[in-house]
Amino acid sequence: MLAGFWMWSACSSQKLGYDASGVFETDEVIVAAQVAGLVKTLRLEEGMHLAAGDTLGQVDCAGLALQKEQLEASINALQIKTMSAQPQVAVLQQQIQAQEKQVSVLEAQRAVWIKEKNRVEPLVASKSIPAKQLDDITGQLDVLQQQVNLATQQIQVLKQQIAAQQSVTHEQNESILSEGEPLVKRVAQIQDQIDRCNIVNPLDGVVLTQYVEQDEMVNPGKPLYRLGNLKQMILRAYVTADQLQQVKVGDGINVRIDDGNGGFKSYPGTIEWIAEEAEFTPKTIQTKNERSSQVYAMKVRVQNDGQIKIGMYGEVDFQSAGS
Repeated sequence: MLAGFWMWSACSSQKLGYDASGVFETDEVIVAAQVAGLVKTLRLEEGMHLAAGDTLGQVDCAGLALQKEQLEASINALQIKTMSAQPQVAVLQQQIQAQEKQVSVLEAQRAVWIKEKNRVEPLVASKSIPAKQLDDITGQLDVLQQQVNLATQQIQVLKQQIAAQQSVTHEQNESILSEGEPLVKRVAQIQDQIDRCNIVNPLDGVVLTQYVEQDEMVNPGKPLYRLGNLKQMILRAYVTADQLQQVKVGDGINVRIDDGNGGFKSYPGTIEWIAEEAEFTPKTIQTKNERSSQVYAMKVRVQNDGQIKIGMYGEVDFQSAGS
């Protein structure tokens, strides 16, 4: 809302006891739609007091909800496509168990033949039996050892096949699941848009103007309502360079309004901003020094008890300013 201008008069200021007067305004925010669609519900009226976080209505987002469901179904389908190495691994593990049993049997046979060899060796040494019997036993032990070595090697090969199968399956699954990452991010984007379908009030204030009604179509950026913070009001002043020497940012100033009974009601105000550059005096402004052609704008913030309204005139006394 455009600020009201200060109006000064050298004669009247001495009679009325104030340095300047101006019009009250307030900080305002225009709340706009964030998505396109039909305003499905809207609980809003001009003059309504709103708190930050209040949900006032919703823009129809049925289409977005369907998009989200479709994406989630695609993600679930990817999970179904993934493979498990367990069936192949189970077969290989059974083969390993069979080979291990075979090794156990061969080792048991070797133990028997070793005992026989130990028994025959002294007999052969004493020439009680032919040496050929010892040679046959030794040959049989060599054959059994070769069979044990072969079975052991086969077990190692089977273990390598298990590792290879698991690695290939893992890579294939990673490739399939990697297709889901963009889908997950897209779901998050859709959810963000769905959340924006809710019309949520951003800060405490009063509805000054309502721009849309329920069942109207809106697009992103279309104003829904104008919100003003009436707990704090602002007076905008234009001071001359001479007056500027009397005040500074942070000074306390006495602000007053007409109480309706011929008197005044006073409020403590604080100067929160003074322009760095001068501007030409607005046509509706008369300064104490009518020859002055340039002035400095400043804002005075006042806590409102509910009596101060937008557009109401207020007066300020520089003598109350801290210096």
